[in-house]
Parts: sequence; C-alpha cells; structure tokens
Amino acid sequence: MKRMTTAALTVLALAAATVPAHADATVKDGKVNLSVKGHGLTVRRAGGWIDSLGTGVRARLYTVHQGERHTLTRWKDATPITYGAVRMSNVGWTLNRRFTSGTWLCIEFNHADGTPCAQIHR
Repeated sequence: MKRMTTAALTVLALAAATVPAHADATVKDGKVNLSVKGHGLTVRRAGGWIDSLGTGVRARLYTVHQGERHTLTRWKDATPITYGAVRMSNVGWTLNRRFTSGTWLCIEFNHADGTPCAQIHR
C-alpha cells in the first residue's frame, strides 16, 4: 500500500472543489475561484480571484501529479477590483505550458481557505 502524501490527501479532501478540464475550466471553492484557459493538455492562462478585497492579498499556482505537490509559480500580488457592489481581488498568469494528463492545477490565496483545483486531461 502506498503512503499518501499531504498533497494527495488535500486533493481528496477538495474533491468537491475540483472539476475535470481539457485545459479549460472554472472552479470555485468557498470564496476562491480558479480559471484555466487552454486546449488539450496545454494551459495558456490560469488565474483566480477571491470574493473580497484586502491588503496584502497574494496567490500562487501549484500542481499535484501522482500524489506529489509542486509549486508552479511564486506568490503574486492580487489586484483589488470593484464593480458596483462586487468586490474581489484578482490575479493571473500566462503559462503556455503543456501538462501531463491527470495533473491537477490548483490555486491558493494567502488570505482564504479554499484551494480549487482543475484536472488537466485529454
């Protein structure tokens, strides 16, 4: 029996906040949202937002493949945005990167509990 890593347990715990993606998906977990744009196994852009404003809000992307978590991007400052009554903090990356089928692409914010993930597959 294989020992499950923390990342694998995180993925299992977040199963309700995940969605299969052909490199194109939007996923929400609590106040945290993930958007993935691409085609096939190639992700062109990825980013996310949280449904609130705040100072010092940052986010980063990570992947989980075969139970191993790998940091994909460094922490990046989110941009506060207000549209009438809608208030959010937004961040995005241009990746232009091909992933192995079955890889989970996830986002985490330093000021929120949710970590939505999208599985990249054929």
